[in-house]
Amino acid sequence: MKFLYKYGTILAIVIVIAFFSLTLDSFFTYANFSDILRSISIVTLVAIGITFSLIVDGFDLSVGSTVSLATIASASALVLHRQELLVALIVPLILGALVGILNAFLIIRLRLPDLLATLAVMYIINGVQLTYTKGFSIYNDMPLPEGGVAPGKFIPSFLFIGQGELFGIPFSVLLMLLLVIGAHLFLTYTKTGRLFYMTGENREAAHLTGIPVNRYRTYAYVISGMFAALGGIVLASRIGTGQVSAGASLLMDGVAAAFIGFSVFGIGKPNVIGTLLGSIFIGVLLNGLTMMNVPYYAQDIVKGALLIFALALSHMVKK
Repeated sequence: MKFLYKYGTILAIVIVIAFFSLTLDSFFTYANFSDILRSISIVTLVAIGITFSLIVDGFDLSVGSTVSLATIASASALVLHRQELLVALIVPLILGALVGILNAFLIIRLRLPDLLATLAVMYIINGVQLTYTKGFSIYNDMPLPEGGVAPGKFIPSFLFIGQGELFGIPFSVLLMLLLVIGAHLFLTYTKTGRLFYMTGENREAAHLTGIPVNRYRTYAYVISGMFAALGGIVLASRIGTGQVSAGASLLMDGVAAAFIGFSVFGIGKPNVIGTLLGSIFIGVLLNGLTMMNVPYYAQDIVKGALLIFALALSHMVKK
């Protein structure tokens, strides 16, 4: 059991890659692995945000709707309002931070349970984006209700984020790795990062030692919202449209990746490196299932089963 808890995720990644490589001719190719890495780059960004909320003993269910909101915000800035790259990046990040502040206010000030508060915020954000778009996606040359077509378009510099490459490596993957390394170093080797963990491990003890617990909990939810918004930016630049509810499926993927990461190397707590490996495992598995023509609705069963297994294994070892 201890061996599986420490090395089960890495072993599972190796087994899944070997199985699909032997059964699918086009699986073990550069093009396919490039697609896998592009897809997990978005999931990993969302999962890092969830990891920060878990570190402070919280949970953020609003990340999927925040991804959708950021996707719509970026597309709207470019296509409907004809803005440049800077605005298309800053506006979604500000919205993500505001979602995090709203979550923190409900959880910390109003003392609502984090699951219920972030669930309510998830529905509110979904309603906001659907009201704003009237249920339609935003894309180049889209017709406007008042007549004519949208004045702007997705500019090449924005599309490069999700579609471009540097040195033969997708830019979104390089961005993901940079943020994973930065977040890992921050949480592991800085005083502030250690205070995040202390806040989550024993809130009362942390408060008695003088740590501003509520401040760090607020920081965690703001960081979660901003990482989800960054995932929405990458998603919009990858698909070249602003699709309503585009981030709905990313919630379950991000949660599964974060919880699978608990067991990597037996760390037993939320950590960014484990979250990355959890994202890789989910990405490889779903890619292989898709190539085997497994229906997308059946893949949700697999993701749910993985989440149950990760939670059960973590609980048994901890107990």
